[in-house]
Amino acid sequence: MAQTKRKRRTKHRGNAAGTVESRGRTSRPSPNAPARPGAKGAAAKGARAPLKPATLQRAAIKAAGFAVLLFVLTQVGIFGKNQTIGSSVILAVMSFVLYTPLVFATDRWAYTRDQRRRGATAPAGKRR
Repeated sequence: MAQTKRKRRTKHRGNAAGTVESRGRTSRPSPNAPARPGAKGAAAKGARAPLKPATLQRAAIKAAGFAVLLFVLTQVGIFGKNQTIGSSVILAVMSFVLYTPLVFATDRWAYTRDQRRRGATAPAGKRR
């Protein structure tokens, strides 16, 4: 026996231009429509948290991470298979000593650039 209760199938109907519109609301919400709860505004979407000022402690932590990564890579074999642990440690310590001021200078540059972009006054110290 044939099924009598068959689900209704929706048809795609095109408009005069020949394009098929999707079901439901196809336009933008009106500007005076109430905002949906939980929706973020356009200003909050692109906003970032302000950068923290550069400190030597934070620069030393980042440099230590880089030095540990360099130690691991030298032991894995980036410079060849016969790298001793002592030479890897010396290389890691030297890189830590060099990376710390470089990371501090980079962080300070990024912080002052961010402050200038936000329109805040330049931090105390060197002014250009």
